[in-house]
Amino acid sequence: MRLAVTGREGQVARSLVERAAAHAGIEVAAVGRPDLDLERPETIRKALEAARPDIVVSAAAYTAVDRAEDEPERAFAVNAAGAGHVAAAAAGLGVPVIHLSTDYVFDGEGENAHAETDPTGPQGVYGASKLAGEAAVAAANPRHLILRTAWVYSPFGANFVKTMLRLAGERDEISVVGDQWGNPTSALDIADAILHAAPALRAADDGVDGLYHLAGTGETSWHGFARHVMAASKARGGPHARVNAITSADYPTRAKRPRNSRLSCARFAATFGWSAPDWRRSTEETVARLVGR
Repeated sequence: MRLAVTGREGQVARSLVERAAAHAGIEVAAVGRPDLDLERPETIRKALEAARPDIVVSAAAYTAVDRAEDEPERAFAVNAAGAGHVAAAAAGLGVPVIHLSTDYVFDGEGENAHAETDPTGPQGVYGASKLAGEAAVAAANPRHLILRTAWVYSPFGANFVKTMLRLAGERDEISVVGDQWGNPTSALDIADAILHAAPALRAADDGVDGLYHLAGTGETSWHGFARHVMAASKARGGPHARVNAITSADYPTRAKRPRNSRLSCARFAATFGWSAPDWRRSTEETVARLVGR
């Protein structure tokens, strides 16, 4: 089985390439700019056709949450129209698509984990563009998995864990928001989930297509996440700092962040028989790689 994943340098793309190496009979081809550019729709079909995929993983996205408030046209061109073009190209090749979405499609209210059936209500341009992308993907290719995830980190690219470790090397104290809650999710775990679900999607098993939530097991605040990163790094002789809790009001951002990013992943577990590891364990594995111990 051969997967083509959009975006060469993205966290999920790089994680898929790494994880697939341990799976006999699975290949992953990462395709990205300039060969495949979501802002240049004419490049998409040709690049995917050249990759000869059995499944397309639509992972490339516009992820600059704050900048999206000032660049709504570009965010929608990539996350909505671009995602739809990828799904349509996959349909034209006769293969399914697995599309990555986000918790930002919700309004971030309530105290319970969001289910796939909960009403959406994005509070910013980024979330709205990703929600539009979900609709575009579903309309363009009936053979699809749409996977909403949250708080993604990995040994690759720019992410919260790497930022915390960098700051710990520069200062003794760090202030982190403590009133936003969610499920830290390793991109390596996302890759494992995709590789686990892909055979059923390729086989067109009844009831498999559709919308799912996919996130790390367990919940915490950004403050709790940061404290665990520091503890894991300190235990391995890496940089660490004291982490102070602040409120969202103390750290204003251009785009509003969800207060509640919790996602219920029960549907994915029931359908595919796979659940992500506890977020603490996956965080420790990433920290160990980043500090070299």
